[in-house]
Amino acid sequence: MAFKTSNFAATNYTILMRNRTNQIPDLSYIGLDRARNIYFQLSPAELVEEALKRNEGVLADNGALAIDTGEFTGRSPKDRFIVEDEITKNNVWWGKVNIRFDADKFDSLLQKVTAYLICGDIFVRDSCACANEKYHIDIRVITETAYQNLFAHHLFLRPEVINVNSAPEWTIIAAPGFKADLEVDGTRQHNFSIINFTKKIILIGGTGYTGEIKKGVFSVLNFILPHEKKVLSMHCSANTGAKGDTAIFFGLSGTGKTTLSADPERGLIGDDEHGWSDYTIFNFEGGCYAKCADLTAEKEPQIFGAIQFGTLLENINFVKGTRKVNFSNTDKTENTRVAYPLFNIGDAVIPSIGASPKNIFFLTADAFGILPPISKLTPEQAMYHFISGYTAKIAGTETGITEPKATFSACFGEAFLPLNPVIYAKLLGNKIKAHQVNVWMVNTGWSGGPFGTGKRIKLKYTRAMITAALNGELDNVAYNEHPVFNLMMPVSCPNVPDHLLDPKNTWANAENYDEKANSLAMAFVKNFEQYANFSSSEIVNAGPNMTVSA
Repeated sequence: MAFKTSNFAATNYTILMRNRTNQIPDLSYIGLDRARNIYFQLSPAELVEEALKRNEGVLADNGALAIDTGEFTGRSPKDRFIVEDEITKNNVWWGKVNIRFDADKFDSLLQKVTAYLICGDIFVRDSCACANEKYHIDIRVITETAYQNLFAHHLFLRPEVINVNSAPEWTIIAAPGFKADLEVDGTRQHNFSIINFTKKIILIGGTGYTGEIKKGVFSVLNFILPHEKKVLSMHCSANTGAKGDTAIFFGLSGTGKTTLSADPERGLIGDDEHGWSDYTIFNFEGGCYAKCADLTAEKEPQIFGAIQFGTLLENINFVKGTRKVNFSNTDKTENTRVAYPLFNIGDAVIPSIGASPKNIFFLTADAFGILPPISKLTPEQAMYHFISGYTAKIAGTETGITEPKATFSACFGEAFLPLNPVIYAKLLGNKIKAHQVNVWMVNTGWSGGPFGTGKRIKLKYTRAMITAALNGELDNVAYNEHPVFNLMMPVSCPNVPDHLLDPKNTWANAENYDEKANSLAMAFVKNFEQYANFSSSEIVNAGPNMTVSA
């Protein structure tokens, strides 16, 4: 393989930069120039040291800093707000995802947070986002804790030159120890994450969960890039082959997005957030924020191997009486996480840019056992299923779920979309047509019946299908059309039993299959009603037709 990768020496620039100058940036624009101590651009080693001194965490035996994020071990979607102003009021997709926040309330809350922070120490880091220089934005991350600043070092891109005399384009302030007064400050409860597009500030308080920092920037880019630059922002992973052929993978939690994009035969562009410009796919980030529940070296060798000194582990548990991480213990949360820079992955592509994709994969863990293991989509079907963003939750994943439940998240990342999902889908459709991209839906879920009756499709078969698609081995095979979802199903695929490729063949009772297929199709149709008035008839008609009698 001939991927361009970095070496660990590249991480030393922050140490060198800090030793060359004692300067710190002017923080008067944000009211934080009078903080007790300002720690600027510390190296990972220094941040780990500061975190340990402040009892923010402990060292695990693998060298990682292990911390607990406190009350919140995940994002709080109902406490994410966008300031309503001249930029946003007629452009943002207001509703349950994007909640309005008053501009005057924001100003008042910002003053309270900065007054709180100047009484103590703060950690400041200048970073940037978007590996494509044409679209990159400078970001200053100001945090109350050292571990949050370590997270920012890992997750954002690390500029080789720091100019303390230039103001950043965006500023993030994260103060987990500050709690809002909901009756006065206009928040729902004491925690909050608020984006102000006019002042270009992301204000986070009352929560120590670092994912709020990462997803705040993603939400910003999801507004700026499609709205202002006509660049498609995507919640996806991406990799590239030795010949420069790029593939992107969309999928919600539990669908295998991280696992399937981590291919030892291909270079990793990124695991979560990307942009698609006219001719390139580019990573927004400089690192990875991976789930690590049940992590093992056998199942996820790349992620397991990336955990070393300086990486950040969140909300994990140890084997009793030791500092050995027990990845199978999720007593604190199912959402245990590890953050590390992209160069900890051996086959990472640096800089994180690839050509426009040849193949797109929509991953879904269909716990009903209805969707084909792999099927090919038309551009219109791709837009329909992109807007739908389907997967299924299974019993045991959430309290109260006792049987499979259809779940839809627009564009496979609804919680981070400031614009109407149809806007992103139209951009996707235009790019698919312009670049003649193959789009595949891959069911990583069940076959032979729903969860509890059927069996989950073997990972080796899913990998074989994706490999076949990437290698062009599905280009010239025969296809059958699914009678309800109208998806084109290959009749053969190398290294996959033929009978698995048509899901109806794997059910003991064909009538039961038809009945469940119609039921799932109805869920799709009902979910899409909210987007139908914004979509063309071609997109609406690309959905399931429910013509099969049960």
